[in-house]
Amino acid sequence: MASAISIQARVIGALILRELHTRYGRENIGYLWLVAEPLMLGTVISLLHNQGGSHGGTNPAAFAMVGYTIFILFRAMINRADGAISANAPLLYHRMVTVLDICIARALLELAGTVMAFIILFGGCYVIGYVSLPERPLDLMAGIAAVFMIAMGVSMIITGVTYHNSFLERFIHPFAYFQIPFSAAFFQVKDVPEPYRSYLLISPLPHAFELVRYGAFSEAKADYINAPYIIACCLVLNFFGLLALKSVRSRIKLN
Repeated sequence: MASAISIQARVIGALILRELHTRYGRENIGYLWLVAEPLMLGTVISLLHNQGGSHGGTNPAAFAMVGYTIFILFRAMINRADGAISANAPLLYHRMVTVLDICIARALLELAGTVMAFIILFGGCYVIGYVSLPERPLDLMAGIAAVFMIAMGVSMIITGVTYHNSFLERFIHPFAYFQIPFSAAFFQVKDVPEPYRSYLLISPLPHAFELVRYGAFSEAKADYINAPYIIACCLVLNFFGLLALKSVRSRIKLN
């Protein structure tokens, strides 16, 4: 068991390095683009929201930075899911490489870039006095993990259902952007009036983003965080994601 886990860990590590080289190359700043892209986007969004009203005492720039930087993780994993198999199909000649390994490697790469960008931006906000250090770091990490697992499940489903289906591929990017108003990345759930708040909370993303903010900001409240619901949604989404990958494996044609 331990030997099998070690082998798969090395396979995923090799896939991450290959994805880094394929996506960013070694020219210009090379692998640093992994962090530079979410860093630039998060900075721009923070500056645009700098003059907005505070969110329960939280600086508006820091509030927007936290929400959008973590949303980048969800968006990037979703947007790149449809091309995961076609971009890496030759690797499936190797018995040790599976479609799941490819999905995990790409997801971990997005997670690493987003978390590093988040640390840099949050540190910058702390230096200029916009925020204090997270009072609930475990909740912050749990919130990021929740967004990651939600995105992982959805991305695996997309990888499976869009293979050999170019029509569905057209809807992936709009779907990712349409999730912005339904994710609560830029607003607090408490500000949404009923009955729309109840409808919003059907999605697990608002729960996850509320958890991220609860961990990041001392002023945030945990009134709209349903941890069992988040866990249940993550399990269901990833279960169906694994089923989608299993069903597509037999339909992959290697030339």
